[in-house]
Amino acid sequence: MSKKDHIQVFVRVRPQNGQERARYSPTVVSARGTKELEILDKATMSKTFTFDKVFGQESKQVDVYKSVVSPMIEEVLAGYNCTVFAYGQTGTGKTFTMEGERNEHANNLSWENDPLCGIIPRALSQLFDELRRQELEFTVRVSFVELYNEELFDLLSAESDLSKLRLYEDSTKKGAVIIQGVEEKVVCSKAEVYQILQRGSNKRQTAATLMNAHSSRSHTVFSITTHIKECTADGEELMKVGKLNLVDLAGSENIGRSGAVDKRAREAGNINQSLLTLGRVITALVERTPHIPYRESKLTRLLQDSLGGRTKTSIIATVSPSACNLEETMSTVEYAHRAKNITNKPEINQKLTKKALLKEYTEEIERLRRDLVATREKNGVHLSYESYTELVSSKDVTEKELTEKLGKIKALEEEKEKMGNIFEEMKGTISKYEEELKTACLQRDEQSHLVEKHVETENKLKKQGRTLVSVADESISDLSKLHAKLDRRRSVDTENESKIPPFLESFHREVDRMSDEVVRGIQNQLKTCAGQSEIYGQLMEKRVRDLNAHRSLLDRLVDGMTEEIESQKATATLQTKSTQEFISAFRNTQRGHFGSQSAHQSTAFSENFIPAIVSTARHMSNCAAEIEHLRKNIKVETDRMNEIVSTFSTEQRDLLDRIRTANEHFVNTQMTGYERIKERSKAREMELLQQVQTSEDKLDGVISLLENIKKKRFCNNKRASLEFNGRS
Repeated sequence: MSKKDHIQVFVRVRPQNGQERARYSPTVVSARGTKELEILDKATMSKTFTFDKVFGQESKQVDVYKSVVSPMIEEVLAGYNCTVFAYGQTGTGKTFTMEGERNEHANNLSWENDPLCGIIPRALSQLFDELRRQELEFTVRVSFVELYNEELFDLLSAESDLSKLRLYEDSTKKGAVIIQGVEEKVVCSKAEVYQILQRGSNKRQTAATLMNAHSSRSHTVFSITTHIKECTADGEELMKVGKLNLVDLAGSENIGRSGAVDKRAREAGNINQSLLTLGRVITALVERTPHIPYRESKLTRLLQDSLGGRTKTSIIATVSPSACNLEETMSTVEYAHRAKNITNKPEINQKLTKKALLKEYTEEIERLRRDLVATREKNGVHLSYESYTELVSSKDVTEKELTEKLGKIKALEEEKEKMGNIFEEMKGTISKYEEELKTACLQRDEQSHLVEKHVETENKLKKQGRTLVSVADESISDLSKLHAKLDRRRSVDTENESKIPPFLESFHREVDRMSDEVVRGIQNQLKTCAGQSEIYGQLMEKRVRDLNAHRSLLDRLVDGMTEEIESQKATATLQTKSTQEFISAFRNTQRGHFGSQSAHQSTAFSENFIPAIVSTARHMSNCAAEIEHLRKNIKVETDRMNEIVSTFSTEQRDLLDRIRTANEHFVNTQMTGYERIKERSKAREMELLQQVQTSEDKLDGVISLLENIKKKRFCNNKRASLEFNGRS
């Protein structure tokens, strides 16, 4: 299935001519960019139209050609039929765009460098260049046809040949037409093209009007047909055919303004009538009406394949920039703008085999040979010239009527076929609509039930909506407060960030100062501890010496007292023994000296002296016991003093060890504390930095959360409004 392509439409604005400048007519048409055309409709209003491309007043011939026709050359060589036609008001440069002007040095210039060359010679020149570059075996044929007052004439025929050409339907291609008797010229160079153009222009109908000194009074179609030889893989020779139609339409004109009368007025009427038919065809194609009025004019029959057919088509609309031609310019632009919506279905021409082409040529030669033999032998029907003329004229009228009737019949058949297709489509559509109606009834009942439920739901939703609105208002106030709080937090963070560097600097300074003071305190403490340790050592040594001296003194005292007690005990024992011996001796002496007469004295001695002696002995025993008790107490006290001295010395040593250990522990603690202070300061610094970073992250998270809340709220509001509108 071929791809649909829209017709490409281009607009070219010509510069102001002498008449317009002499009338001081302002410029109301200008190109905006490369695709927009702006027209000042009134002093304060303007209209803008968009086309495939717009060429301003300074555009050159080669610019128009490269944008419009140059891409079509490749399509023609590929086997497509292409059409370019120029349309516009009389005197806007259609013929100049299509044919150009002959340059004296044109033969020495390429198609890209010739400034005045038109589309027709440039197309043939580029076509020759491409064919020669690809080294293809080809032939190029051209034809030049004029449509004047609804009659076709061959502009390449002899000067004396004024015969009219006939138009037939091509039975092999739907929508295509054949011009019987048109002469095709084989061309090989650019010079031959200019000769053909000059020859055709001399025969073309032109006349001077008030609007254009060389106004074209007819439409022309310049056709270029290429035949390119190809060989298949099997060695079979094929002929690829491509065609380029370059159409120069006569300009539409206002008879009152152009000053046309009599013959020129009839010419203008026929031109406007054919262009009006062309406009109706374009409108019918755009609106897709079932009947397209191609047969109402020979111009539309010639362009039938180019408008809605199988041809790639481009239109160049030429306009005047002056305000005096504003009405005609608006008509041309609106016509071109409508034509943009026409779609064609380009198809590649069927390739002809060598046998089919030779058969076609053989049949043509045989038909011509039979006509020639009949003429020589005069075997045909012989009539007078008047009868022949009358017969030919009646035949022409009959053929014309027959052609019109056949055309109408064909149009009616086409319309009948279309109506039949529409009827079948409508039947299918009606059955489809009946099923849809049943489904719609069921859906209606369901919908009515759903509507009731929806009403209840909507009432609930209204209440919820009011609640949501109040909640949203509270959320908005909370958000505003949150924003204010975030701003305050941001300002506090900013102030903290600004105060952190001086705080860290002062903190490091204080830490360094405290570290120095701690080191100095540790050193002083170490010195003090060393001095105290030395003093305690000296005191301990002195105390030990004193204790040793006291111990020796006590030992000597105890030994002396022990010896004294022992001596006194021995003395007492000796005295007791001597006393006892003395008493015994004295008793024995007195007993013998005095005899019995001393009994009274002995009793007195026993009563007085013996108790005294016993008392003395008892006293001595008590003294010995006290001395023994004193010795024991002295020994106990000595042992206790020794134990106290030993305990004191042990405690002093432990105290010194504890002091030394405490000093070392203090030093270690101070050093550890210093290290901990440093570590804590660094950790605090890192913690502050992390808190600042965390605060920034939280702030960013809160901001993003607020944005998400806003977006969700916006989406919810939009969804709620859409649902509400859908329910409404």
